[in-house]
Amino acid sequence: MKKKVLFIAAILTAGLSFGQDGMTSKKGTPILPEAGDYAIGFDATILLNYGGNFLNGSVENGLSSLNLMQNNTLYGKMFVDANKAYRGMVNIGLGSNTVTTLETDANDAAKMVENEAKSGNFNVAVGGGIEMRRGAGRLQGVYGPMAMISFGSSSTENTYGNQATSILRETATSSGSTIGLSLGGFAGIEYFFAPKMSLGAEVQWGINVSSTGAGETTSELFDGTNTTTTTAETGSSSAFGIGTTPNSMISLNFHF
Repeated sequence: MKKKVLFIAAILTAGLSFGQDGMTSKKGTPILPEAGDYAIGFDATILLNYGGNFLNGSVENGLSSLNLMQNNTLYGKMFVDANKAYRGMVNIGLGSNTVTTLETDANDAAKMVENEAKSGNFNVAVGGGIEMRRGAGRLQGVYGPMAMISFGSSSTENTYGNQATSILRETATSSGSTIGLSLGGFAGIEYFFAPKMSLGAEVQWGINVSSTGAGETTSELFDGTNTTTTTAETGSSSAFGIGTTPNSMISLNFHF
């Protein structure tokens, strides 16, 4: 956390070093957004981690440490006027994981065989809202209503090195698809450290509803003669919450 704060301070200091007075740069470029402007932004957490490690002299820092497959939320805005904008966001997440374990070969105690579990997940979220802002200087307060809908699913496949036994074991599981809806609002700040470039931080609260459909579990066992495979349906679930877990966001934004 300390490294992130230092990196943010470095960005803000760099913005002040331009020596700009008023709301335009020395070249006359407006610093704040205007009617008709568009903006794009993304989650700045990965860059803050990278910059914080750089300032701290971390040896575990490089392009690979950015991990661009995470925190991949993209934001967009269309300004109606200097104090109002329509905003949207999209997040698409794909993930996979493979875990390999070893166990003794059932036919030869001197050997080992591999068991492998492969899991994957898919998530997509789309949202939108109306942004209002207050403030006459570089530091702007932002707030407004927003809504978001999300969809997600996950599955796991297991392969075994030993033949099935009389003990039931799972070979595959798939969760039911989850659909979520969030209605609420957001509030935060945005600081323009350079013309049309800003660093923002905000918190979101809302009414959150989600529903997960029934999934499936496939299992197998050996009855002494044959291996039998069975598939069973798992139960569904639903959830409801009102602002119990606020979401926070730090973003880097570019206005055009």
